[in-house]
Amino acid sequence: MTRYPSPSLMPSSDKITEFAPAAAGLKGTVHVPADKSVSHRAAMIAAICDAPVEIRNFLRADDTMSTLRAVAACGVRVENIEAGNPIVHGVGLRGLTAPSEKLDIGNSGTSIRLMPGIFAGQNGTFVLDGDASIRRRPMDRIVAPLRSMGVDIKAGEGSFAPLSITGGPVQAITYEMPVASAQVKSAVLLAGLFGDGPTTVIEPAVCRDHTEIMLKSAGARVDKDGLKTTICPPDRLHLETVTVISDFSSAAFFIAAAAIIPGSGLTVTSVGVNPTRTGLIDIMKEMGADISLQNQRSEGGEAVADIRIRHVALTGVKVTAGISGRAIDELPLVALLGAFASGDTVVSGAAELKLKESDRIAGLAKNLAAIGVDIDPTADGFIVHGGAGVIGGIFKSMGDHRLAMLGAVAGLASRSGVGVTGFGCVSVSFPDFQDTLTSRL
Repeated sequence: MTRYPSPSLMPSSDKITEFAPAAAGLKGTVHVPADKSVSHRAAMIAAICDAPVEIRNFLRADDTMSTLRAVAACGVRVENIEAGNPIVHGVGLRGLTAPSEKLDIGNSGTSIRLMPGIFAGQNGTFVLDGDASIRRRPMDRIVAPLRSMGVDIKAGEGSFAPLSITGGPVQAITYEMPVASAQVKSAVLLAGLFGDGPTTVIEPAVCRDHTEIMLKSAGARVDKDGLKTTICPPDRLHLETVTVISDFSSAAFFIAAAAIIPGSGLTVTSVGVNPTRTGLIDIMKEMGADISLQNQRSEGGEAVADIRIRHVALTGVKVTAGISGRAIDELPLVALLGAFASGDTVVSGAAELKLKESDRIAGLAKNLAAIGVDIDPTADGFIVHGGAGVIGGIFKSMGDHRLAMLGAVAGLASRSGVGVTGFGCVSVSFPDFQDTLTSRL
């Protein structure tokens, strides 16, 4: 592996991007991009509002731009994109127009799983398709509940994309989700906007609630009772502005890096700390991490704070289904943290990881083992035997942006460096990740 005198000098490559061991810890402050989940929902919900909506701090990344292009293809005028604060001219609850061509949402799982809920109440037939990765991701988890609501939705062979949705009457239901999934919950609640009565979703465990927060801000009646969420069909939705918070899932890579790279003392500013998203913080505190929330406040109904993290010794923990749903995107980082912790780190109840942009359990275990981490995959998680940290080697992103960023952090914390293949896939959520990360060293 080629060595570099400083991580700041590391080249970018579509083949292998090298991340050399950090000579010093991460220092200062960093601001991460806007929240991907909230940006998606802002574009979708704004499209069915009754007036123009300005989306401030919208994330300009491949996935979220796919959502904006999709709503524009359905007859929604979108302005001011280049300035970073798009204005979406909502056409009302049932005002979307079915395009003559398929809607190509690229690699965006959020787009293809949430938009069918909105299309359920429109006129015409909408067809959603994407890239090869999307066509490998199961769609039955939304097809089944939407069909039970009377929605005319069809998937391709094997219940994969493309999806075809023909709008029409929607029946209100009570749906008990077999797995905790914010995407499934959101699809059903969005279809519930057009139901013939209240629609209720019951979660098996807590998962993110950005859809409910935004719909409530737009005037919909949304009632929460523990793991039960009920939405009543509104006459209209109305928002004037939406300010997108900074993405906790993006901040998580800096938090983990500062925790395992000696000499680090870093603050990630203005991060969304919605309690349905911050399971990683609770896990890290149990591991003994020096992490705190400062300047806590509320923006647009979402909790926001500055997150301060300093390097200290960690100990292994057991993470079960009760918390894994609140940290589903960050569980691969827990595995990396476990490599530097004393004792074993055991994660269970995380089968959902198999259904992300890649099978993150298999990909994680194979990749971490390749760079010297002692890890065993399980049916619904993994076991990391800690203490040895990361030696170094080649880390294959598998086209998954979260795994690519994990490989970068592992490289900085390693003893001999890590080369990440296909690092360009980080553009779906954090195009400037490499520069932002290495500039804090």
